[in-house]
Amino acid sequence: MAGDATIMLVDDEESIQKLLTYPLEREGYTVVQARDGEEALRRFAEQPIDLVVLDIMLPRVDGLEVCRRLRTGSAVPIIMLTARDDEVDKVLGLELGADDYITKPFSIREFRSRIRAVLRRAGLRADHPADGTIEADAIVIDPAKRAVTVDGDRVQLTYVEFEVLHTLASHPGRVYSRQALLEAVWGDSAYREPRTIDVHIRHLREKIEPDPREPAYIFTVRGVGYRFRDASP
Repeated sequence: MAGDATIMLVDDEESIQKLLTYPLEREGYTVVQARDGEEALRRFAEQPIDLVVLDIMLPRVDGLEVCRRLRTGSAVPIIMLTARDDEVDKVLGLELGADDYITKPFSIREFRSRIRAVLRRAGLRADHPADGTIEADAIVIDPAKRAVTVDGDRVQLTYVEFEVLHTLASHPGRVYSRQALLEAVWGDSAYREPRTIDVHIRHLREKIEPDPREPAYIFTVRGVGYRFRDASP
């Protein structure tokens, strides 16, 4: 997907638009620009978008609200742009369904690395879906359709949530460290904070567990990471 992907870049600063658009177009991406939240939502509805790069501080409709609205009907990968020390915005972005974030100021090298990793993984899943439906009691995971149902009802997962769940459920009982999950989802763990995995796990539990406070499927292995319940005998 990398060479022909369409990326929507949402930032109200002209300098940032120019700085980020140039290296993306050089690598063959189509860049759709939006300078406020309302324009971003309108342009997203007008054409297929493969990845959204979304600044949090936007006029008219802020980036967090744009992320929330996009997530109501799309699993498109979303990378948030956040301020250096604004941990609250990072967590809120992940809580609302963002897949990753990049902290300003950042290098173009880091930016391109994040873009490539997300699109590479999304492309691999689309072109080479994993074989075999996974069933664990009430949960059914269909990799070919990237669909998850619980008790027969479809559950809307983000790109990263699906990847984390599929990785864990494909190897029931195996313990994954946060670092290992980052590498399984993005292909590397460069520039990423391992604690973001905790947020995605919490979202998954809220969506698939009968009682998120007493997980029946995704277990915490204290001091190590996470594992999916052992396979049924």
